[in-house]
Amino acid sequence: MESAHILGTRIDVTTYSQACDLIAAWIGQGKGGYVVAANVHVVMTGVWRSPFQGVVNGAQLVTSDGMPLVWGLRLLGFPEAERVYGPDLMLALCDRAQQEGWRIFFYGSEPRVLERLQRNLRERFPNLRLVGAYAPPFRPLTPAEEAGDRQRILDSGADLVFVSLGCPKQEEWMARQSPFLPIVLVGVGAAFNFHSGVVAQAPRWMMAIGLEWLFRLLQEPRRLWQRYLINNPAFVVLFAAQLLRQRLGRRQAKRVP
Repeated sequence: MESAHILGTRIDVTTYSQACDLIAAWIGQGKGGYVVAANVHVVMTGVWRSPFQGVVNGAQLVTSDGMPLVWGLRLLGFPEAERVYGPDLMLALCDRAQQEGWRIFFYGSEPRVLERLQRNLRERFPNLRLVGAYAPPFRPLTPAEEAGDRQRILDSGADLVFVSLGCPKQEEWMARQSPFLPIVLVGVGAAFNFHSGVVAQAPRWMMAIGLEWLFRLLQEPRRLWQRYLINNPAFVVLFAAQLLRQRLGRRQAKRVP
């Protein structure tokens, strides 16, 4: 699989079907690992915090969750790059799971959201095998609590765990648990809120032109203003500088006999 680094974060060039096939292969082989759906917030968190960037780059798969990253991949020489959006990847995997008989576990969010999420998914995917769901406390967990949660997941017999804790918490949690869980962990961001119906998704036309951030900002301005009004402009400036350096490097290379 081809990939590129955007501001130091690895982004894999993939599709929904390719991602599902990879995950199916890992499940079939009994392998663990974690999947990150990366957007501008994930990339910029890696810029500000280099250890977090290492967490993302250590994932088995990093998808281009946001349109700015898709455009970035295309500018870096991958014209076929397309968006692999965490909430849509979750639905694609649920569809695959009911065909393959995979057992699904949900980790994150809060009890009322998990209850509505499971009800909605059962209606949409009648043959889906849901084997557990748990909403951990919002505070940092103790090592004993994390071990208990791992055991809860293992006892469920899950093949696939969807994780919704928010960035950077969910990526860091997956990286810590992955060495101890022979199970595929997929970080899906706000997907639990969307698919439970608790939070509305942006219209598809806004997603297509990269304005999903504006829709979400208008919904939750107090929580999201810093993420979008600081990270987004910084991303544009820093990525423009990356492109400029790359093009200058190519010109210099051509001049060298």
